[in-house]
Amino acid sequence: MATSRVEYNGNLRTTCRHLKSGQKIITDAPTDNNGKGEAFSPTDLVATAYASCMLTVIGIHCDKNDIAFKNGHADVTKVMGDAPRRIARLEITLDLSGNGWDEELCDRIKRVAEACPVAKSVHPDIEIEMTYRF
Repeated sequence: MATSRVEYNGNLRTTCRHLKSGQKIITDAPTDNNGKGEAFSPTDLVATAYASCMLTVIGIHCDKNDIAFKNGHADVTKVMGDAPRRIARLEITLDLSGNGWDEELCDRIKRVAEACPVAKSVHPDIEIEMTYRF
């Protein structure tokens, strides 16, 4: 079964529907590539998915190991490259402060986050700059 359906709406915009839940995401071409930048661009979704996946697998790990995980957010900066146009760099700041984790657990959480499926799926030429705050 398909995961999603993506429909072109015209004017460089798509509607992406998750088939199991019915949830929708609108994408728009970015202003630096002929769009209006009124929604996530497809490459914004890739960059955002990277951090979302990291936080999700941290949550799974914490749930499975009875570790309190109350605070977590990420700020993501996507840098585009040319020739070919592609994501060249992702800068991700993962703020996990306020969870009261010791140094050993913080190191384990980093390993879990960096092994997330999206991290293992992006092209190796994309430069990743990770900053953790505990």
